[in-house]
Amino acid sequence: MPVDQAALDAVALSREEYDLLVQRLGREPNDVELGMFGSLWSEHCGYKNSKPLLRLLPSTGERILTAVGAENAGAIDIGNGRCVVMKIESHNHPSAIEPYQGAATGVGGIVRDIFAMGAYPIAILDSLRFGPLENPQDRYLFHGVVAGIGGYGNCLGIPTVGGEVFFADAYAGTPLVNAMCVGVAETANLLSARAQGEGNVLLLVGADTGRDGIHGASGLASRTDPEARFEEMRPAVQVGNPFLEKLLMEACYELASRHRDWVVGLQDLGAAGLTSSVVECCAKGRSGAILDLENVPRREHGMTAYEVMLSESQERMLVIAKKEHVADVTALFQRWELHCAAIGIVTSGNEVIVREHGVEVARVPVEIATDPPQYRRQGVRPAELAELNAFDPASLPDLAPSEATAALCRMLARPNIASKRGIFRQYDHQVLAGTVVPPGGDAAVLRVPGTGQGIALTTDCNARLVYLDPYTGGAIAVAEAARNIVCTGAEPIAVTDCLNFGNPERLDVAYQLEQAVRGIAEACLQLETPVVSGNVSLYNEAGGRPVYPTPIIGMLGLLEDVSHHLTAGFAGPDCQVVLLGAGLEQPASTLGGSEYLAGEHGRVAGLPTIDLALEKRLHRLVLQAHREGLLLSAHDCSEGGLAVALAEAAILGGFGLEGVRELPGRLDAALFGEAQSRIVVTLAADVYRQGGGLARLRDLGATLDVPVTFLGRTTTDPRFRFGPIDAPLAELRTAYESLLDA
Repeated sequence: MPVDQAALDAVALSREEYDLLVQRLGREPNDVELGMFGSLWSEHCGYKNSKPLLRLLPSTGERILTAVGAENAGAIDIGNGRCVVMKIESHNHPSAIEPYQGAATGVGGIVRDIFAMGAYPIAILDSLRFGPLENPQDRYLFHGVVAGIGGYGNCLGIPTVGGEVFFADAYAGTPLVNAMCVGVAETANLLSARAQGEGNVLLLVGADTGRDGIHGASGLASRTDPEARFEEMRPAVQVGNPFLEKLLMEACYELASRHRDWVVGLQDLGAAGLTSSVVECCAKGRSGAILDLENVPRREHGMTAYEVMLSESQERMLVIAKKEHVADVTALFQRWELHCAAIGIVTSGNEVIVREHGVEVARVPVEIATDPPQYRRQGVRPAELAELNAFDPASLPDLAPSEATAALCRMLARPNIASKRGIFRQYDHQVLAGTVVPPGGDAAVLRVPGTGQGIALTTDCNARLVYLDPYTGGAIAVAEAARNIVCTGAEPIAVTDCLNFGNPERLDVAYQLEQAVRGIAEACLQLETPVVSGNVSLYNEAGGRPVYPTPIIGMLGLLEDVSHHLTAGFAGPDCQVVLLGAGLEQPASTLGGSEYLAGEHGRVAGLPTIDLALEKRLHRLVLQAHREGLLLSAHDCSEGGLAVALAEAAILGGFGLEGVRELPGRLDAALFGEAQSRIVVTLAADVYRQGGGLARLRDLGATLDVPVTFLGRTTTDPRFRFGPIDAPLAELRTAYESLLDA
């Protein structure tokens, strides 16, 4: 009997996709097989609308050890036999329904991706989007998500060292919750997520299997508008146990670091649970498997084969153990007080056969299961962009000098600019004793355990700019992330991305997705930061309204000497403050898409621009000046423009500024325009007193064709003076730190 539409809706397969499945199988699938194929062919697991575009991203380089998408995360060689492993993923839809558990299990899932590679997790970052906090629902979502991230990460003993948050009407009721994890490993101990070797044993380790999370991949992560289906989808939100995951993490790291030769592969159970973990491992190992479900430990009575195969219960790992070492692996996990059950074997075939008490309940060809249909849609530029891009900010009245100080205070209090201390004070960012530069600046810096090296980490994306011009906005997201890394003195070396978009079946969303990917690809190519891993989250919308296109960029930088790093705040008095990049006079067009335009004029309009060649030269200038010992601090200009960047540096450092008082051109653009490719640096007092610091910096700037502009000096007087702005530093700090006290 042909399957009915309700059954297809339950697994998020279209009628056309089902007909294709029947054609390729040569028969109708049974219920268990339908559930398995629905998950594996879901957007979340199968990347049906994005895989063709992801091939556009540069993903190779001399440091890159893994093929993008081939493993749980990307690995980057940092020398001396060591590597960094990193990935970012979304947990948007679960967090919209159950914010605490949705965010917590998002952290748990991304951490498992890292230790599944044989790496030890050393840092968590996040990237969050919410509607305005004045809305009670969005405030509830915000507090629940932040608590979930902190609660899970703190219990694991992994520092949450950085991130970002952005508030806009476009995210009302539709939060974006992206979590990034970074680990380190001995390169020789890296593990693969593959099943190979006939007769080798599949071991299920960790939590017992329950009914939570069923249809998480095919339902929550692959359909539109979870808010409209709240009660239906709430059971699909997983429930986490961070204390169990801590044991699992330590046990798996011991297995990889001390007993690598006992196992063939290691894979976490995330989206689609056993189904995806077993089938994908077999695909990578070009093998098959036989599962005996009666051996799967369960925490609920009466579970069906369908439920066992699709459960997304957390804190579970699949270990592919060499048959001669099954007893050794089992004993290791039992010593960590973890359940370890043999649930199947690897075969030389090309099918995953699922049995229960000797009765076959599913037979899934691996090649078909891992080859869902791919869609390459011809996107259409959103109609509203013509009018929005044509808007000329010069048509607005300029800011009066007498209003400049008040305008800066209002800007510093804007939710997208104000200090996020209220968030990161809930996170333990010092655990493991490796954090060198904590949250609150441009990027975090951590020691690489056992070495003198350091890594810099950041997440970034100005989605308002991506909305106004997806291509340029995508490129800017990469450039700003790299700029943040450079401001610590580190060299940007790799990217992990999380592409958060609306319904790709809408041609305007398809346009946004493709153009943003193309912009990211071009920027990564120009800045030599290959994409090593990532995630795509689509159907982020409520009531037919998509979120802003939000391609989050997580970036890694490398410091050969971690003690030789920079921070964002002014680091002392009587230092010269210098702007590198575009100078003081800025056209009104730099207000397009800016926080100033949104906050002071209530408009999101304009056309962003970036010169990637200048961006690259700017990075080279900062890194060279830092190598020569010229710089004491560095802070990038982004949301809020130059005045906000200077005020942040003064607040973070605790020193005043005696800046230039005459600003050329439009005052609002000079203070708050968001021209790209600009970094504020300070020169140490002893350097410039010797007569060589600023002169040398100008010489380097001339050589690299990067403008160098003197802005003023830092002072012990706790006052901020720049252009017509004159305010006590305490007044600016009050505005800056007022956002999240409630």
